[in-house]
Amino acid sequence: MIGRDIHKLAKKLWPINRSITGVGVRETLNIIKQHIPELIINEVPSGTKVFDWEIPKEWEVKEAWIRDPKGKKICNFKENNLHLVGYSTPVKARMSLTELNEHLCSLPEKPDAIPYVHSYYNDWWGFCISQNERDTLEEGIYEVYIDSKKFEGSLTYGELLIAGESEREIFLSTYVCHPSMANNELSGPTVTTFLAKWIQKLKHRKYSYRIIFIPETIGSITYLSYNKDVMQKR
Repeated sequence: MIGRDIHKLAKKLWPINRSITGVGVRETLNIIKQHIPELIINEVPSGTKVFDWEIPKEWEVKEAWIRDPKGKKICNFKENNLHLVGYSTPVKARMSLTELNEHLCSLPEKPDAIPYVHSYYNDWWGFCISQNERDTLEEGIYEVYIDSKKFEGSLTYGELLIAGESEREIFLSTYVCHPSMANNELSGPTVTTFLAKWIQKLKHRKYSYRIIFIPETIGSITYLSYNKDVMQKR
C-alpha cells in the first residue's frame, strides 16, 4: 500500500519544472505539505550572502522550442522540460545548424536519452536532445525561442522538526531541484515524505528528527550558513 502511495506522489510531482529556485520548488513543497502539514516553507532572498556564496536570482520559463527548416517544432519544453537547459537565458533568433549545434547537448553513449543539463551560474542558453534525434537534423535555418527571465526572488526550502524524548537530532536531507527525473530526484523527496509520516506516528521516539527538502548545493550551503552552530550541538 505505501509503495503505491509513494508512486502516486511521484506521478503528481513528475511534470513540475523544478530548479534551484522558482515556482516549481514551491509547488513541489506545497504538495508535500499536504502530506505533512507541519512542514515549514522558508524563503531566502536573492543576493543573500551564505558563507562565500550568494543566493542567485530566481529563474522562470514559460515557453521554449526550436523550429527546424521544415517548420516542425523540436525540443519543445512543454512536451518534456528536460529539453531546456536549466537557467537558460531568453533568446529569439534564427541560425544555421552549425551555430545551433553550439547550444545542443546530447549523450552519444546513451542515444535515446535526453540529458539533464543546467547553467545555474553562467549566462548561457541551450537545449537537450537525444543523440538519435540530433543525428536526423538537416542543414538549414533554425528558429530558436526561449521565453525565460531571471529576477530578484528567493530560494525556497522546507523544514520539518519531529520532536523526540531527547533534543539530540537525527538529520535527513533530500533535494527538490531537478525537473522530470525519477532516480536522481523524485525517489528522494517522495520516500522521505512517507518516512516522515511514519516517524510522526511512532508512539515513542528517543531522538528528535529534523528533515529538510532543499535545492542541491546552494540550498545545503544556505541551510548550513543559518544553522551551523545549532547543528554542531545537536
